[in-house]
Amino acid sequence: MTAIAVTIAGSDSGGGAGIQADLKSFSANGVFGASVLTALTAQNTKGVFAIHDVPPEFVRAQIDAVYSDLEVSATKIGMLSRVEVIEAVADGLKAHSAGPIVLDPVMVAASGDPLLADSAVAGLIEILVPLADVLTPNLHEAARMLSADVAQDDAAMEDQARRLLALGPKSVLLKGGHGTSDESADLFLAASGETFWLRSPRIATVNTHGTGCSLSSAIAAGLAKGQPVDEVVRAAKAYIQSAIAASNQLQIGQGHGPVHHFHHMWS
Repeated sequence: MTAIAVTIAGSDSGGGAGIQADLKSFSANGVFGASVLTALTAQNTKGVFAIHDVPPEFVRAQIDAVYSDLEVSATKIGMLSRVEVIEAVADGLKAHSAGPIVLDPVMVAASGDPLLADSAVAGLIEILVPLADVLTPNLHEAARMLSADVAQDDAAMEDQARRLLALGPKSVLLKGGHGTSDESADLFLAASGETFWLRSPRIATVNTHGTGCSLSSAIAAGLAKGQPVDEVVRAAKAYIQSAIAASNQLQIGQGHGPVHHFHHMWS
């Protein structure tokens, strides 16, 4: 059987993040990708210039069309800008077999542009977080979800990861890539009690557009292939680290360029 993963997220017209990054990450990790668009963005490597929300009823129509036909093995959820869309996604997934769910609470673009309305944060926490098998916030997203200061050290990250886990997901991968130390330290914490750190040297590059999308999609790809979540998270971290390291091989745009999803395939 062909492993299929679905991304439910916004479109990045610049091709570096969102739906486009998710599909590239799925493919690079050996999984067929399908998609449900929640928003269109007028975006490039320098910023987000406009957002056009997809009506909730059309989001639901996409979900029904995709999940009623394809045997979906895993689902990744990204940009959901409004609470009405969050409700439509939750209702749609409950009506179908979605497989393991990876929730990336996308709130701000790499350029700093906001992607999630303040009014939608509570809906995301109450409606979708309890459905997630893996929740993958970065430090700033975690702080916003918890109405807390951004974690500055390991102890603060551990505290916030446990608070996030208490919101109902089966596991949390708290990403430390936005930290200020010389290493990128991510913390995995599961309801089963399993805990481990993933540490890697921080790579000096501005080409980090789509990093979070691509990492969460790589996790979804591994879960779609039936692999254990701890192995999937470790493999996804290694994949994105290599994709960032190879990003300077690409010359895309004038701002924050994308990671190199196919670094292991292109000559």
